Amino acid sequence: MESTYYRVMALDYGEVRIGIALSDVTRFLASGYENYTRKGLVVDCEHIADIVKNNNVKVIVLGLPLNMDGSSGDRVDKTYEFASELSKYTDAKIEYLDERLTSVSAEKILISADVSRKKRKEVLDKLSATIILQDYLDSHYGKN
Repeated sequence: MESTYYRVMALDYGEVRIGIALSDVTRFLASGYENYTRKGLVVDCEHIADIVKNNNVKVIVLGLPLNMDGSSGDRVDKTYEFASELSKYTDAKIEYLDERLTSVSAEKILISADVSRKKRKEVLDKLSATIILQDYLDSHYGKN
């Protein structure tokens, strides 16, 4: 029988880095996991698949970088292509969440916490993934 305790992962997929966040096993709280610097599609997918396997992740949420008007563009296409490749490395279910303004929110949080510009760049993607994941957890598993 499969355990009801599993994690959800969120990815903030970018050209240079992938922000990674994981939920706790009750899927109540999102936490930043890693700000991963991309090395190549296969290596990136293998790295993420290892995290999935080692942390009992059953769902991967990819931030979908829609345009402000809700339309999709080149970045959305690249996100779908990445998800298609990632699905070859893991059985975790892949879902998408509109990530418009997530990076802006993350940047504001870091600025309000007086984090230096250099340090913000180092943690921005991980924090964005954490915001994406917490939004997903609240909407899908919310404890109202």
